[in-house]
Amino acid sequence: LFFCLAMKLNISYPSTGCQKLLEVDDEHKLRAFYDKRMSQEVDGEVLGEEFKGYVFKISGGNDKQGFPMKQGILSAGRVRLLLKKGASCYKQRRTGERKRKSVRGCIVAANLSVLNLVIVKKGEGELPGLTDNSHLRRLAPKRATKIRKLFNLAKDDDVRKYVVRRELPAKEGKKAASKAPKIQRLVTPVVLQRRRARIALKKTKAIKSREAHAEYEKLLVQRAKEAKQARQEQASKRRSASSKKAAAATK
Repeated sequence: LFFCLAMKLNISYPSTGCQKLLEVDDEHKLRAFYDKRMSQEVDGEVLGEEFKGYVFKISGGNDKQGFPMKQGILSAGRVRLLLKKGASCYKQRRTGERKRKSVRGCIVAANLSVLNLVIVKKGEGELPGLTDNSHLRRLAPKRATKIRKLFNLAKDDDVRKYVVRRELPAKEGKKAASKAPKIQRLVTPVVLQRRRARIALKKTKAIKSREAHAEYEKLLVQRAKEAKQARQEQASKRRSASSKKAAAATK
């Protein structure tokens, strides 16, 4: 007996910031996603005529028990991995902590509950609630390069004039206020001055270390000379003493 299990498809469209959840219980439609890996692309027409021309990229998913898919695990089942800081599907709670956790492989199988898809190519028609409207971003970019990219600025343009300020709701008896983020990675004269000072400090440290090394080499040569001279003096003393003993014995 063959059972067809429904799977939810969470489709997102980065250009508009919208996402939509579809529940598909048709095995013929879902079969196109089986045995595909994460980050592989699938033609959207398999889901129906309204998706004609669309191309989806598999970005992840969860199984029936909620365990997430992990990139790089070439398995369709569940595995237990020892994860550390920086690994996906894991958040470090204490410094140096490692933990063994259950994750799913990156291969799509029928026992998934949710499959995450990203639209990488838009088709002919519009998808209601996904491509026909857009969500405004609550916060604007704060990194200098991203602000330049957003407003198509040249290198000479002052980024500080293009920071997007967010209006705050006015309180009773107070003026309406606005809030702006602190620009990150902004190259200012102070930053350049600190960079020059850092480079100069590094150069002076290198010169000092070279001079100290040269002094140490000189000291080593001098000590070696002194040690050699002391050995020669001891050898000459021993020779003179032995010659004296030999002369006394002959007498």
